[in-house]
Amino acid sequence: MRDAVIVEAVRTPLGKGKPGGAYADVHPVDLHAHALRSLVDRVDGLDPAEVDDVIGGAVGQVGEQSGNTTRYAALAAGFPESVPGVTVDRQCGSSQQALSFAAQGIVAGAYDVVIASGVESMSRVPIGSSGKVDGVGVDVHGPSIARRYGGLVPQGVSAELIARRWGLSRARLDEFALASHHNAATAWREGRFAAEVAPLKVTHADGTVTQLDTDETIRPGTSLEALSGLRTAFAAPHWTERFGEIDWKVTAGNSSPYNDGAAALLLTTAEIAAARGWRPRARVHTATVAADDPIFMLTGIIPATAKVLAKAGLTIADIDAFEVNEAFSSVVLAWLAETGADPAKVNANGGAIAIGHPLGASGARLATTLLGVLDQRGGRYGLQTMCEAGGTANATIIERL
Repeated sequence: MRDAVIVEAVRTPLGKGKPGGAYADVHPVDLHAHALRSLVDRVDGLDPAEVDDVIGGAVGQVGEQSGNTTRYAALAAGFPESVPGVTVDRQCGSSQQALSFAAQGIVAGAYDVVIASGVESMSRVPIGSSGKVDGVGVDVHGPSIARRYGGLVPQGVSAELIARRWGLSRARLDEFALASHHNAATAWREGRFAAEVAPLKVTHADGTVTQLDTDETIRPGTSLEALSGLRTAFAAPHWTERFGEIDWKVTAGNSSPYNDGAAALLLTTAEIAAARGWRPRARVHTATVAADDPIFMLTGIIPATAKVLAKAGLTIADIDAFEVNEAFSSVVLAWLAETGADPAKVNANGGAIAIGHPLGASGARLATTLLGVLDQRGGRYGLQTMCEAGGTANATIIERL
């Protein structure tokens, strides 16, 4: 039986996803292309013509990220015209789903060598852009969904409902956010990200050239005092009328920022890797997707984790490292409460609250970071999971080789 192994993985440092960010002058196709080129450069003897497909995730598939952006990223990376590309949208889990599709294609024999990747330029394609026409918001859910659920809610409101259900205080949310920044800053200082990152030089509109070497949204100097002083972001009377009293707690400080970035992984079979002299870093052990209440929306990671563990025949204690996307502090804290996972194994090098969450690239970024954490800790099994709009969630277990 064929298995799917990960030969190499790489990501860009993540930039601020707003005007003035490090990559604000970089077209998302070129940002994605940098990750693809960097990946190929890291694999000795890999000819891009050997790649059967490039499967890329992107959430804002509109404007500069529309028209099957992954295909153009492969061409921009200098790949032969014979190499196809396809773009996946499972919202924030898009590139984690790309990894699943790549592994499934390898196991099924549809691919021999394949790249899973993702990109998001939130400075050039702002969040929510795909739900607008000529700048005006449109109903992407339809009347049947409105009748069934009474209308869906913004993710921040979902994060508030999660905080209320699990009894999470504002102080607890801010403490978790502070730890994310501290852990990420420490990881950079100790060189733990160096192997996974390919810095990108940027030529700006005024002709100046800069290079981003570290993640731009990490705040080493932040404090509980600074975080506690931030105003809540989603409080509005109509939500209280609908859901009852809410002690609003979610702020920009205990949520993930807007980011630009890209990441990519190369997959093949163990046999092909051995024949080519490539040493696989891990194999994709088990991959699942699950779904939950679309009002709470971000809790899908809880059933997804249970599902992937059951399918893998493993327990939570068997996992040596977790990457749980920090869309909001409340999401990871609720997951911890339900799974009983050891917090010391979760987001050891910091998470998205500090490092960043460039939507369509985040699944591939988590996988790249998870590989590094397993190497650093000598662990065997790693599990990553990602909450997604609409209540879906991916969960993937990799086994370090």
